[in-house]
Amino acid sequence: MTDYFEFYGLPVSFNPDAGLVKKKFYELSKKYHPDFYINASDEKQEEVLELSTVNNKAYQVLSDPQKRLHYILELKGQLTEGENYKLPQDFLMEMMNVNESLMDLQFDPDAERLAGLKIEVDGIEKGLSDKIAALTTSFESEDAEGQTDLLIAIKDLYYRNKYLYRIRESIHKAESAA
Repeated sequence: MTDYFEFYGLPVSFNPDAGLVKKKFYELSKKYHPDFYINASDEKQEEVLELSTVNNKAYQVLSDPQKRLHYILELKGQLTEGENYKLPQDFLMEMMNVNESLMDLQFDPDAERLAGLKIEVDGIEKGLSDKIAALTTSFESEDAEGQTDLLIAIKDLYYRNKYLYRIRESIHKAESAA
């Protein structure tokens, strides 16, 4: 996996300087523009094309908070492909109640109850976002052990958010059906 922070010469951060990320992107876009290598060897052209692609991906990831969060968790070995992460029981119980309400609304549509459920989910999501923001803000000032502990906590919140995203999609479908 390419370390986009290293590629841009930046420290790993959940909140990198957006201006600096953009500046690095433009610098490297000029440096690795394929048109400047039109007379170079095939190998050099291929290398430049690869570096240009890495630059574009780095910018996409580092300039988007959601992609950046996922990327850092992956970069730091917290997310693995096909992982079966176990969410805490109390969160699952809370989500079970929300899912039951959604199922009830499928059989007995009620715009008012749906609006109330949406407000409840918004509140849960805001709570998760606030916790993520607090943890990611303190990440850089921690030592390696502290960072690892924060990454574990952020990973849990990340998976809770993913679960909520699916509920949001169900709410959206219920709104469309109503």
